[in-house]
Amino acid sequence: MNREQKRLLQRQGQIGADGAPVSRRREQARPLTPPPAKRRTGPREFLHEVNVELRKVAWPTKAETMNYSAVVLLTLVVVGAFIFFLDYVFHNMASYLFK
Repeated sequence: MNREQKRLLQRQGQIGADGAPVSRRREQARPLTPPPAKRRTGPREFLHEVNVELRKVAWPTKAETMNYSAVVLLTLVVVGAFIFFLDYVFHNMASYLFK
């Protein structure tokens, strides 16, 4: 054990100034109290809370939705074309090897 560890343990009260372990009295275990019973939410209160949370949502405008949709469709076309190209190349390579 190095000096830093000893100093840390002394600050935490686990060892004394001479480096010997400090004996502590164990704390008595407290009896566990049962957790309070949870109250179920009724359908009306649930729908009200859903409505409150939906009001907090920052909904995108129509223009933003169109832009996001265009980006997703373009990405799908590009990735689909890339996968098609790789499939075509590997198919031709495999056909050439196994003829």
